[in-house]
Amino acid sequence: MSPNPGNPIMTTDSPADLRRRTVLEALPVLLAGAPALGQARPDEANASPPTRLALLVGNRDYPEPDDLPPTHKNVQDLRAALEQRGFSVTDALDVDAARTRQAIEGFAASVRSGPSDTVAFFYFTGHGLQLDAESLLVGAGTSPKAKAEVLGRNSVSVIKDVVERMPQRPDALTICVIDACRTNIRAAVQASDGLNQIEVPPGFLVAFSTGAGKPAIAPASANLSTFYTASLVKMLKSADEEATWSDFFSIVRLDVLNTMRNYPVEAVRALAQDSFIAKDVRRPVTLARPAQADAAPPPAPPRAPDDLEDWAAVDRSIWPQEVAQLADGYLQHHPQGRRATAALAAREGAKEASQVLRRSDVRLFRTAFNVSDDMPEEIRADIHKSARGDKDAAARVARSYRDSNTPSAPGRYEGWLQYAAGLGNGIAAYELALHYRRSAQPLLAAQFESRARELGYTPPPTLDHYRK
Repeated sequence: MSPNPGNPIMTTDSPADLRRRTVLEALPVLLAGAPALGQARPDEANASPPTRLALLVGNRDYPEPDDLPPTHKNVQDLRAALEQRGFSVTDALDVDAARTRQAIEGFAASVRSGPSDTVAFFYFTGHGLQLDAESLLVGAGTSPKAKAEVLGRNSVSVIKDVVERMPQRPDALTICVIDACRTNIRAAVQASDGLNQIEVPPGFLVAFSTGAGKPAIAPASANLSTFYTASLVKMLKSADEEATWSDFFSIVRLDVLNTMRNYPVEAVRALAQDSFIAKDVRRPVTLARPAQADAAPPPAPPRAPDDLEDWAAVDRSIWPQEVAQLADGYLQHHPQGRRATAALAAREGAKEASQVLRRSDVRLFRTAFNVSDDMPEEIRADIHKSARGDKDAAARVARSYRDSNTPSAPGRYEGWLQYAAGLGNGIAAYELALHYRRSAQPLLAAQFESRARELGYTPPPTLDHYRK
């Protein structure tokens, strides 16, 4: 494929070829590394166990015309940014499925043997696809247009080979970032041609470079990064130390959207990527580098006298409209405040949540956000997150009412699932469709099944069979 000399992001190929040359969303992945696959720093051998580990997998080497020129630069730039944040990084370039699985096993073992609070960070950039509702990452050397059985043998399953291989640590943090192109090989009659939506176990955060079923642009030049990774690296360099990783990825999402929507090429603006994020983070972890045992703590940056008080007001609020207003006020008064990143994430998430609550197909009211001391702590935390636009937290709140015998439980179950679906949770939309089907409400069932598929969720074959 020959690049357009005036616009290295563009090619002279057909729209179909442009879609193949994409780097797109993803699902859970925490592949991590074996030293043989990458380069570790020479002074690491005698160092104490790091509390931040990263494995970066970058596959460029695919049969023409499906090679992905930006992937090596993606890895190089991200490695440097992560090392500045205190990560010990291993990279693996142009590895097939077998070597990727080795990397996963090695990385998982390193995380398992490290401190209990080790932050694990996996990143993949390359081709990805969906087969029978399962999201796969294609090993180097395999064409993403190969037959299903070939792809099945030469790809890595996001769920089975990555998430389920990693140590399950509900109170720690495992981050997975996928900047991978996805093409559903059974997409001829389907609306979605990308990786599937997922929900993750406690302790995981998975960020995909775009929404389920949507393309992510890959430049035709090895000297350029993909849009998502460029924003990821930029924000790693600039985000404030007290930002949590959850807030950070919300800000990356906003930056990618803003960059692409204002890009001078119309075709890029039309394909602006809205990152899909799946998370269930129980213990907030900030971007600040881990403190050294013998190092004095860094001096705190200057803070306005009312900075803490204003942030506390934002943090206490659990009604989306109020969260948005208070967060906006914080940003106006403290644009350089230590909670500016968190305030921006809260404001934008709460604004989206407020819009969803105004929809006619979402019946969830202010009283549903009230918390009480007799509620489980995890549910109170999920209501707090839901008010800031967390679609997965909203689905978890809904399920807390599923088996309840209280009079309000059925309505709350439906309302919270409607809210989660409105925020973009296709799995919640499909769960609601099944609920309505069991309740002999076929019109509502069809409505929310359609909504699930619009959101890019393809149910597993067993569930799809049950639906029929």
